[in-house]
Amino acid sequence: MDKKIIKVAAFMGAVAIILGAFGAHSLKSVLDETQLATFETGVRYQMYHALFLLFVGTTSYISVKTKQIIFWLIVIGVILFSGSIYLLSTASLSMINAKIIGPVTPLGGLLMISGWIVLFSKIWSEKAE
Repeated sequence: MDKKIIKVAAFMGAVAIILGAFGAHSLKSVLDETQLATFETGVRYQMYHALFLLFVGTTSYISVKTKQIIFWLIVIGVILFSGSIYLLSTASLSMINAKIIGPVTPLGGLLMISGWIVLFSKIWSEKAE
């Protein structure tokens, strides 16, 4: 499980860098400042959670089962949160209906928050050594 988490974290981080560069270089000329800032928010949160998954994949403080729970909360959360932000911020360039996608963003955020809460609660409940 650890290797899978680290692989996904590395992939997520690489994609965040690619999308950040794409936003800074290609989208800068076609999006307004607000749209670009929104796109960058998606990139930033994706990178934060790639780093979080790297930690989860390398720590021995939590069980494999807890790692699995955190992994899925974060992966699905990033897809919904950052993915919807990417689509919302670039909706002016496509035929995507932003009203349909909008409600997905907070759900993704809630899943990411849940991943952090699971980590906190599992480490908090462990007995001190």
